[in-house]
Amino acid sequence: MGDFSHLVSSKVNLALLQEQALNDLIDILDRCEGTKVLMWDESLTNPVSLIAKPSVLKDHNVVKMFPIKAGDLPNVDVRNFIFITRPSLQLMNKIATNIHSDEKKNRVYRKNFYLYFLPKRSLLCENQLKTKGVYGSFQIIDDFKCQLFPLDKDVLSMEYPDCFKELYIEGDLTSLHQSALAISNIQKLYGKIPKIVGKGKFAEKIKELSKNIVLNENIADEKGSIDQLIILDRSIDTMTAFATQLTYEGLIDEFYGINNTTVNFPAEKFSPSSEDTNFSKVSTSNEKKQVILNSKEELYAELRDKNFNAVGPVLSRLAKTITAAANERHGEKTIQELKKIVEHLPKLKASELSFATHTTIASLIKEHISQYDFLDELSTEQEFMMCNDIDKPNNYIESMICEQKPLDRVLRLICMQSAAASGLKQKVLDGYKKEIFHSYGIDSLLKLGKLEKSGLIKLSSGSRSYNILRKTLNLTVDDFQEVSPKDISYVHSFYAPLSIRIIEHSLRPLGWNGLNDILSCIPEPSFEDYQLSITTSSGRRDSLTSEISQSDIPKTILVFFVGGCTFAEISALRFLSQQDENNVEFIIMTTKVINKNNFLENVIS
Repeated sequence: MGDFSHLVSSKVNLALLQEQALNDLIDILDRCEGTKVLMWDESLTNPVSLIAKPSVLKDHNVVKMFPIKAGDLPNVDVRNFIFITRPSLQLMNKIATNIHSDEKKNRVYRKNFYLYFLPKRSLLCENQLKTKGVYGSFQIIDDFKCQLFPLDKDVLSMEYPDCFKELYIEGDLTSLHQSALAISNIQKLYGKIPKIVGKGKFAEKIKELSKNIVLNENIADEKGSIDQLIILDRSIDTMTAFATQLTYEGLIDEFYGINNTTVNFPAEKFSPSSEDTNFSKVSTSNEKKQVILNSKEELYAELRDKNFNAVGPVLSRLAKTITAAANERHGEKTIQELKKIVEHLPKLKASELSFATHTTIASLIKEHISQYDFLDELSTEQEFMMCNDIDKPNNYIESMICEQKPLDRVLRLICMQSAAASGLKQKVLDGYKKEIFHSYGIDSLLKLGKLEKSGLIKLSSGSRSYNILRKTLNLTVDDFQEVSPKDISYVHSFYAPLSIRIIEHSLRPLGWNGLNDILSCIPEPSFEDYQLSITTSSGRRDSLTSEISQSDIPKTILVFFVGGCTFAEISALRFLSQQDENNVEFIIMTTKVINKNNFLENVIS
């Protein structure tokens, strides 16, 4: 397994998905004989590193890799060029310019071109290539059937950041079909999922599409290693998408951006170490340190899901352990004792390095969260979570607009106020628009328009669905605990993500049926469907939670977020799985791991 050992799990082994995707990629490379150049859709460069290391590509005669750009091809003395891209008309136009340029330069010694679409060929894109006159220039046009990228042993991402924007603004439903293909592929590998439940119009469409694909592909009617699939639209809980995450991993993502398990930090903050195996060299800039973050590192696996206020005590405990171990090496020792010390040296050095890394990262985060702007914004969003003063213009938002603070930060808070109030009053929204126009200009109204079209900012319809859910599901918790939590609200320090609270309630004896009254507050369809019957000894169809209660073996639930999920939501699900009374394990699948910054940026860009 090598570098992907952290994906291995006994029940649902996500390493199988990585191996499947790697084998498909190797097959693509081996279909082209001789040396070759890979031309990547730039958005795929990092995700593909989650399934294949550079050494594997080199072993299969890949000499160079470049992003797809318009104009001339890179000047490389290689005849074979393999394009791997998502279906995109814009990228088809760029590839066409590459081929036309080569044909003009090399009328005799022409290159061989290969084109692979990830995850599936697009008729629209192929027609575009025909229109541009380059369709016949390819030796092969085919699929690279890689729908999912494993981020860790319990997290899968489609790496589809445009999903929410395409669905809610552009009306493009491509992501639904790709999501259904991903779910059907999971069932090919791990067996049929007996029960599918969910909330949201797009979640329901994905359920129908995936069921049809499973029927058409004749997947065996045998229960696999996944007991239930829960599909949730991001639109049912936008408050959580915009909320500041207060877990260690969530804060790293919000301030530095975790991109496919890697993150860049300012290099000058770290002590250089020649033995630092957790850092990889960064070719773009010497000013950044690139750190790999996954469960392979023992300390990070312990820290990532904790509230940031619980990180300090863990690091203090580790510091004492390292100091005690170092002191043991001093003084007179027998040969056997010395041998034992030498055996433990590599682990001790790894612990010291890991401790130094995360102490530095924690210090960097502490600097950010101690800033007055951060604390003021956090206080404002928590007021919205409590539904305080949501029917009038917010003083802090208005002061931000007057001071011309970054527009994205202003719009995020307005989105949160809209979510809390289940829509803004006309007078409040008009007031914000007027102030924003005067401070930021006409372009700002275009961004506001996109947020309105997507439903992230909307007018009040008179309902108070969020406030009702807040009280019914106890979304805001007064007696929360950050260091030794007893409730999922610790991930936002008093606010429990609505999405995860719904899942938590579905684990109760009545299962999804017990949520009917609660879910009716959200104006989106709910569904409960079976692909296989789950029956009790009496022959009655039963809920998954009843089956869980009859078995000591933890059941596995696949949770799919359509439109993205946050690291805080992932941490909350892990917390639920650690509670003995739940007796459940979660696999999290998402179109993309998001945070409050990139979610908003993607919608308004």
